[in-house]
Amino acid sequence: MKLIRLALGLCALLGAQLTLADTTQYPLTIKSCNREVTFTHAPEHAVSHDINMTQMMLALGLKPHMAGYSGISGWKAVTPEMKVILDGLPELASKYPSVETLLNANVDFFFAGWDYGMRVGGDLTPQTLTPLGINVYELTESCAFVMKRPAASMQDTYNDLRNLGKIFNVQDRATALIVQMQQKIAEVQTSLPATKPRVFLYDSGEDRAMTSGKLGIPHALIEAAGGNDILSDIDASWTRINWETVVERNPEVIVIVDYSEVSAEQKQHFLQTNPALQSVDAIRNNRFIVIPYVQATPGIDNVLAIETMAKGFHPQ
Repeated sequence: MKLIRLALGLCALLGAQLTLADTTQYPLTIKSCNREVTFTHAPEHAVSHDINMTQMMLALGLKPHMAGYSGISGWKAVTPEMKVILDGLPELASKYPSVETLLNANVDFFFAGWDYGMRVGGDLTPQTLTPLGINVYELTESCAFVMKRPAASMQDTYNDLRNLGKIFNVQDRATALIVQMQQKIAEVQTSLPATKPRVFLYDSGEDRAMTSGKLGIPHALIEAAGGNDILSDIDASWTRINWETVVERNPEVIVIVDYSEVSAEQKQHFLQTNPALQSVDAIRNNRFIVIPYVQATPGIDNVLAIETMAKGFHPQ
């Protein structure tokens, strides 16, 4: 949350330097995945889905434009800091909102992603909501589920922040936040050694491992922190793989995503006691790093994930 306060403080410094060209001119057309979305004015009753997208909107000072949020309490623990910034903003659904829920809240904008509140062929999609007067902006990283795109990078998150800045006419705040994130990542990367440990990200699963290929943001975070993602050749976003693949690629470090009913400690215990994984270097040497869900998904806390992983990859 310190990042939010620092970024908003920087807004005041940058605001005086921005020209009138940075003011949104409506109607505005924004690219969202493989679609174009047109806004005649800034949304007034927006809803964000999931903790990472809600955090982005709140960091941009968009709470007055929001009807609420969804998909947080039903899945992830809300930190005391997050409770403070959510105060006064209703959670419309603890997991997935229905179309009726959005209509009852008079929602005019839905910020979500594929596999982050929306699924192909589901009830909540741009195709079902747009005719009802609800514009949808899709999380850039999640576009891999509906179109061909390159490997995930921090540019995906910067793109979302820039587009939100344009949509809501708060481009100065978006610029400030992006600059702050870039500066912090640059500080981390100036001291990284040339050696890169082999890294595997473990989200969940016992029969098979839920993880991320090169199209998911964890790939970008591992690389930015000076690690070598063992699944960098997997042309997928969030996906499942066999444990045989993990053993073959022999990670030196395992990053555990902490959320849901199964704790990070329980996940680590499963990995350490699984007979099939005992030859893996990370397990033999007890090299585990834990990051919360909000840091492992596209958003402003990706900076914290990069800082944490860089220290864990290169303890020296």
